[in-house]
Amino acid sequence: MTTNADEPQTRPRRRTPAGAAVLRKDVTEAIRAAVFEELAAVGYARMSIEGIARRAGVGKTAVYRRWRSKLHLVLDVVSAIAVMGLPTPDTGTLEGDLRLLYEVTSRALRHPVASQIIPDLQAEAARNPEIAEAMQKALREGQEGVASKILVAAERRGEIREGFADELALDLISGPLYWRSVVIRSPKLPKGYLASLARATAAAVKAL
Repeated sequence: MTTNADEPQTRPRRRTPAGAAVLRKDVTEAIRAAVFEELAAVGYARMSIEGIARRAGVGKTAVYRRWRSKLHLVLDVVSAIAVMGLPTPDTGTLEGDLRLLYEVTSRALRHPVASQIIPDLQAEAARNPEIAEAMQKALREGQEGVASKILVAAERRGEIREGFADELALDLISGPLYWRSVVIRSPKLPKGYLASLARATAAAVKAL
């Protein structure tokens, strides 16, 4: 009889290695979704394992079987964002790729849940090195990872010079939209803003 870590078994199943526990994937995903909802509702400081479990519709033990603390749970969720990543645009031009990247990123940053969670995690990152490291990893492997691929493609097409200033180019690409959407939290982007931003950024990168 296999021991299921989340609910009792009512029928025989193939034997697993001694000591192994079957953690149901649907329960794990429900807990991860509950973390996002709880962060958006109460913030990291007030978030609790009890609240997450209640929101996920599971017992606290189901959470603790997967993560040993609130911190490790949040770190796992933030790291999972980096793994998911963003689609890499392939429009054939630097400006077109940047425009598509900005459209996708803008929708993600302005999502009601993300707009609540990101500033809160930023504040926690200033106090907690582990959260800071996870946030930096998510940024590097998320938008910055896609931006790097866009720049490599532009270099291959001859749109930018070989050996471009990589770090500066990444700052130029990622900074403006993040500033407007996350830092000053502009309620609405001006009409044509993303197109103008893509055009200006492409010109700036080509000038490096």
